[in-house]
Formats: sequence, C-alpha cells, structure tokens
Amino acid sequence: MGHFTSVDLVKAYVARILEVNHQGPSLHAVIETNPQGLAQASALDAERKLTGKRTALHGIPILVKDNIATLHEEGMNTTAGSFALLGSVVPRDAGVAAKLRAAGAIILGKASLSEWSHFRAGELPPGFSGRGGQGLNPYFPRGDPAGSSSGSGISTAIGLAAGSLGTETDGSIIFPSSRNNLVGIKPTVGLTSRAGVIPISSHQDTVGPMCRSVADAAIILSVIAGPDPLDNYTVIQPEPVPDFTKALQKHALKGVRLGVPRLFQGSDVNILAAFNASLEIMKELGATIVDSADFPDADEILASQNETTVLSVDFKVDINNYLANLIEVPTGVKNLADLITFNTQHADIELIPPYYTSQSQFTASQATEVNASYFEALAIDEDLGRTRGIDATLQKFNLDALLLPTNAFTSTPAAIAGYPVITVPLGFQPDTVIPEPATPITAVAPGLPFGISFMGTAFSEFKLISYAFAYEQRTHNRLGRLAYPAAMPKTQLRHVMG
Repeated sequence: MGHFTSVDLVKAYVARILEVNHQGPSLHAVIETNPQGLAQASALDAERKLTGKRTALHGIPILVKDNIATLHEEGMNTTAGSFALLGSVVPRDAGVAAKLRAAGAIILGKASLSEWSHFRAGELPPGFSGRGGQGLNPYFPRGDPAGSSSGSGISTAIGLAAGSLGTETDGSIIFPSSRNNLVGIKPTVGLTSRAGVIPISSHQDTVGPMCRSVADAAIILSVIAGPDPLDNYTVIQPEPVPDFTKALQKHALKGVRLGVPRLFQGSDVNILAAFNASLEIMKELGATIVDSADFPDADEILASQNETTVLSVDFKVDINNYLANLIEVPTGVKNLADLITFNTQHADIELIPPYYTSQSQFTASQATEVNASYFEALAIDEDLGRTRGIDATLQKFNLDALLLPTNAFTSTPAAIAGYPVITVPLGFQPDTVIPEPATPITAVAPGLPFGISFMGTAFSEFKLISYAFAYEQRTHNRLGRLAYPAAMPKTQLRHVMG
C-alpha cells in the first residue's frame, strides 16, 4: 500500500467510527471524537519528517475511556458518561493522557463506558451511560460488551483506533477485553497514574491498555507507566519503569511454574474446555502446571463483603474530591448528593425506563461514612487479597504466576490486593449456544469471545506480559472468529489516502 500518514490514520478511524457508532449496528462505542485530531496529526507528521518519531506511538490514534480527563480547551468532555458533568472544566490532562501526548500519540476521542464506571447501580446493563447510550458487542447483535470499559473494548476490537485505555476497579479492563476478543492489562495499583481520572476507589483504581495484541499493549503500558507527583500511590513503584516490549519473548514459558486456583474457575463448560486445552499448550511451551493451586483463604474471599464496604466509602470520598477540584461545572453538582439529585431531576436522560432507572449504588454510597468498620474492611481486604491470598498461593506452590479463565472469579482477588492481571484471547462460544433474549443485551450467545488471565504479585507485569506473549504467539486465538458482518467497518486506509 505504500506510506501513509497520521492524517490518513485519523481520517480512516473517524470514518470507521461514523460507519458503526450511531449508524448500521449502532454499537455506541465512542461518545465523542477530538475536534483537533486532524490538526494534531498534521503537526505530528511534520515533526516526524523533520526530527523523526518520538516513540512507537508517534502519530498513532488512541481512544481513552470517558473518565480520563483531557484538556478542556481541546474540545472534548470528561463525564464518566453522565450528563451531570457535561461541560465541566478539568484542571489539566489526566496523568496518563499527558504521557500519551508526550509520546506523540493522538487522543482520537472518548470511548463510551458503563456510566460512572458501573458504580451508579450494579444492576444496570453493562455498557450503558446517559451520554453514550447502550454499548453493544461486535461479535453478536445486541451482545453484552461487558464493562465498565465497554467502549474501549468494542472500539479496539473492530479497529476504530489503534488501541485504547480503560480503567479497572474490579474487572473493568479484563472483562470487556475478554468479551471483545482483546488483550487487556490491569496494572498494579500505583504503576499508572490515576490523577485526573474520575474515581471509584483510590485503593483499587488503575489505568491500563486494551489492544489487539500483547505487543501493542506492552508499547502503550511502557508509555503510561511511571511516577506522577499528583498520585502518591505511584511514587512507591520500582524504578526505572521497565520497557515492557523487552518482555515480548516467544520462549518465556520455558521453565515457568503456573498454578490453577480451581475453586475460582467458574462453571461455563465451554470456557473450561478451552481453558483446560490451553494448559496442555502451556506444557508444550515448557511450563509446569500446578493443578490445582487453590488459595489457602479461597472460601473466605468468596464469602467476603469487605470490598463492598471499601468501595462504597471510597467512592463518596473520592468523587467528592474529584468534583471539588474541577474548575467549573455548568450543572452545579458539587458532591455525590448533588449527583443523585441531578439524576432524579433529569430522569428522562439518565434514569430511563425500563432498564436504566436505578442509582442504588449511589444512594448506598451516600449513606456511608469513614469509620472503624471501613478501616477494618480495608485491612481484611489487604490480608485476604495479598498476604493470605495471591502471595501465599505463589509461595505455597512455588509459582511464577496464576492462571484462570478471565470470565470466572478472577478479577476480585487481584482487585482487593491491587495486583496485576493480563487477559489474552482464549476462544469463542460455539455456534451451538442458544442465545438468550436481549434485555436489552445478552451475555449468552454464539460467537461471544472469552479470555485467559495471568495473575501475579505486585509489579510483576513484565513477567506476566512475557507469559501472555508466548501463549498468544503459539495460539493466535484472536484470529479464530471475526465480528459479525454489519459490525465490521468497511473503510480502509486506501479509501482515504491521497
């Protein structure tokens, strides 16, 4: 095809977004695109000609979830999908957005999401927000895209950008990555900055890449990782920040010990069949599989309600802090109580019947306070997730990492520990699966993708990426199935060049 420019890339991606976002299958993957995108691409093309590229991301269009702040003067909103924050003025780029820009990336737009990162109400369908509408999976009509980084998953799966950023508190990167046939990295809390990210919990929130390959995810993570004085959790990370692309080694599983916590494996027979087959492939690649390697405290983690306590309190504290630091909020919301009132007063656009009427998590969080029970729950979570959980299991069985199907009890142990997980494509639900009715989406349907996850201790991303890469290069599971035809944009680079 010859050489193409960043301007060509932006034109092609924007055309692809227009094809499927609100037309055709109406996937509702992107809330808005960057009005400065073409101008920025042109400037970066000129810079590349003059002085070469800054990094591998120079002039590459990336989508970011709509809870990641971008400069207000650029022309995009940062709203967590809610009309309550439309027009709000952020003080600066989020830390990760600033790092993307410094690397020469183009922030192409804001990906849709489960509103407030699925913290308005747990019973809301994943992928819905007032501003973004109902996000849909590109692998089955009206399929569940999983959340909360649903738009980041949908968009990246069908090439509406080169890659995307999501955020995770518990499952919000790895679940939509799994359900949209992607690689997703949920980093250790403190590896990537949360400054300027609309929060749920300072103890569990983290930002990571969602991409079509382990290599792409490693490139993006290398750029967004690192300390940020505006997020004190990041100052404890080991230095220097690794170049995660150096982890892309095909033989990385040779001699590695991987454990399977069977009590967390879930019950989906199709996923388990593919997962068990993958264990044989890992053995062929030189890994020792310890099966099973259950957490000493597995039953306690499964029964624990401490995470609910922590997140409910954290959200009230952290969202109030976020709102207080905005320069301007046209709707006048100043705290969580105001958000609840806003939704009630604007029910026609936020609390839409029949599926989207609830804000039960908001009201539960508003009723909390920072007290002894909260601090006790925090301490129990750390003990359950880290000391007697992931770290105890790795030590007991002398393991390098843990392996689980992504769509299982996989996100929570890592969430309460603040530890990393990487998911890579594993397979697809077979055509024999009978789809359940969409109300308004369905999580049971033929062709829906699922992933496999590698989990480790704090700041073990380099190792986890190397294992995931070795498995990906041996299997190339992502290529096993395409999105359904109407969900695949037709515009290609050649259509916009010249």
